[in-house]
Amino acid sequence: MHILVINSGSSSIKFSLFEAGGDEVRSLFEGEVTGIGGAQGGFKFRDAGGLDLSGGRSEVEAKTPVQAIGLVVGAVSGEGLPRVDAVGYRVVHPGAKLDRHQRITDEVLKDLEEAVVFAPLHDPAVIEVIKDMMAKFPSVPHYACFDTVFHQTMPEEATTYPIPMEYRERGVRRYGFHGLSCESIVRSLRAEKTISFPKRMVIAHLGSGCSVTAVVDGCSIDTTMGLTPTGGVVMGTRPGDLDPGLVLYLLRETKGNQVGALEKMLNHDAGMVALSGMPNDMKAVREAAAKGDARARLATEIFTRSVKKALGGFIALMGGIDGVVFAGGIGEHDARSREEIVAGMQGLGISINSELNEGRSDAVRVVSASDSLTAVIVVPTKEDWMIAIHVRELAGSAN
Repeated sequence: MHILVINSGSSSIKFSLFEAGGDEVRSLFEGEVTGIGGAQGGFKFRDAGGLDLSGGRSEVEAKTPVQAIGLVVGAVSGEGLPRVDAVGYRVVHPGAKLDRHQRITDEVLKDLEEAVVFAPLHDPAVIEVIKDMMAKFPSVPHYACFDTVFHQTMPEEATTYPIPMEYRERGVRRYGFHGLSCESIVRSLRAEKTISFPKRMVIAHLGSGCSVTAVVDGCSIDTTMGLTPTGGVVMGTRPGDLDPGLVLYLLRETKGNQVGALEKMLNHDAGMVALSGMPNDMKAVREAAAKGDARARLATEIFTRSVKKALGGFIALMGGIDGVVFAGGIGEHDARSREEIVAGMQGLGISINSELNEGRSDAVRVVSASDSLTAVIVVPTKEDWMIAIHVRELAGSAN
């Protein structure tokens, strides 16, 4: 079975083609269309061995998600490539009615369109992509995999907002996100023979978007993101948690289309970019801080402090900790952030081996000190792989 996975964002579409046979799901090809809606888009397509298959088309025109998905279809339909048997999509927010990964029907699409009110910057583009892909591949099944499903195990006291019942009855609650990432991490750790699976762990998924999740026995019990992916810890372009009074102040002070302008600011112009005055690039911010840029230094300090606070809170909630997991672009590749986040936690049994922490690897690796009571582990996140696994299981159960 060959599964095409579509992982679309507001300005990019990542895609992968997997082969599912027996118990194995392996990647055959992967690519990305970037800069959607901009003056010039980027295009990458390569096989599992890293061989470039883009045909020299590194720059492309991708004014809309539909135009971008046309490039994806062209790539995966090329001569010599296997026929697509199923398509799976990462969908950020399922809304109040959908609580499991499932095959996409007209009814599911209707529910997703109703969920746009919860994720107006994420869901519309993926709905557009799904409709276009279903038209282009009408004879194969299409499946939606949601970023929230992993967090269905959170208890009611973790998901309920202290607001009037009428809003809670409309589905306003804490959903949590990065669930596909967390699920892939749990699965990867269970498969590791040389690492004891941590009964109580905190997963810090740190990328452009960031979340911290408390996991007990492989199940989510709490997480920093809430109704939307805007809350929680400080992120690249999002502020994380804010005083509700501050949001009201900003709403009063924003000119023109108040809600639209504030929504754009909180999702695209806040967080690290607002603090540093630089583009959303942690490596560049770190370099600027090292050269004495005060704004860049403050931005990194605020970022790592927010993650440290979340980590500490979840340790208290779980009554201890057996593993701290770092994932995502920053979590996997920025040794300094990992070091700063756990700094001073020796009294809680958490310490890092500096030499191991500075090492580079694309595999699961332990970076904690030998005397650390808690394992500190770097785990590459594999959302697309997790989607392919769900699609294989869903397709198998339907037969």
